[in-house]
Amino acid sequence: MTHILVATDAWHPQVNGVVRTLTMMAKAAKHLDVEISFLTPETFRTFAMPSYPDLRLALPRPKKIAELIRTTRPDSIHIATEGPIGLLVRRYCRRHGVPFTTSFHTRFPEYVSARSPIPERWVWRALRWFHKPSQAVMAATPALAAELRQRRFRNVVLWSRGVDTELFHPRDIDLCLPQPVYLSVGRVAVEKNLEGFLDLDLPGTKVVVGDGPARIALERKYPDAVFLGARHGEELAEIYAAADVFVFPSRTDTFGLVLLEALASGLPVAAFPVTGPRDVIGSAPVGVLDEDLQKACLEAVSIPRQACVDFAALHTWQASARVFVGHATNVRPVPPEDEAEAAEFGTEEHHFTVLPATHTNAR
Repeated sequence: MTHILVATDAWHPQVNGVVRTLTMMAKAAKHLDVEISFLTPETFRTFAMPSYPDLRLALPRPKKIAELIRTTRPDSIHIATEGPIGLLVRRYCRRHGVPFTTSFHTRFPEYVSARSPIPERWVWRALRWFHKPSQAVMAATPALAAELRQRRFRNVVLWSRGVDTELFHPRDIDLCLPQPVYLSVGRVAVEKNLEGFLDLDLPGTKVVVGDGPARIALERKYPDAVFLGARHGEELAEIYAAADVFVFPSRTDTFGLVLLEALASGLPVAAFPVTGPRDVIGSAPVGVLDEDLQKACLEAVSIPRQACVDFAALHTWQASARVFVGHATNVRPVPPEDEAEAAEFGTEEHHFTVLPATHTNAR
């Protein structure tokens, strides 16, 4: 059985697209005779991220990182995030000549600029440095892949996402709210542009599912909206099924797993025509993408729910896992970055097998 170690700074109990993607992908990979294990903040002390207390970052030590990698003995390493864990695993791989792949999940330049005076170009420069040695920088959509290449990222490949249709599907649920119900699901934070949804003049009820640093302020500002907090599993699936339109006001998401969850539940999408909804939906008749979000919401109500369900059925986690495994295992041997510096991590033997290519990388 092939063993892939994924290093990630985003992990449970966080509720976000990165955590859901990695969890579902690992589950699906088992059917491919591939074991995926995780190196996560659970092993280390953590601290709250400034301006976002619900998000905690790890305080890993280089020697502990090296010990965990030696103990795991993976065939391939994938670095999912650019945080402290990702940085130290990258450092270890570079110094020991271990090939690795990375993925681009979050538009950090926009998020950082929304919370601080740091210019986006500085963050893009740091991200380009981080991903430069990666043998495959996995992007969720063609538009994001094209943007990364334009920003001089190397070895960019596609890795799309999936949806759990056994959990998310239509069912008869009544929230006992004035209809139509316009639903938004996700992190309640400034970068999600929820005010762009809550400011709309719409009939029926606006419902927000999720938690985050902006929730208290938005609840006070929009008393007519219904804020349900974070919901998971069957409870979340029932809320999707009870709504009439899924509203996605974000302009910065790289993909938006919630889009597929909504579609699988029979919900048409209303969104801006930006990366994320544009790549997920394209020209399929399952949503309305318009710079006038109010118009998109009103028009989306009339879209047949079955069309949404049929579209989502084409996106499985099994297919997503197959692509990920192909990229993660299609790596070439590399020399250590600096033999002298490698001594800091120890000189023990390491077990890394370079497997034959199983998926064509779009390099």
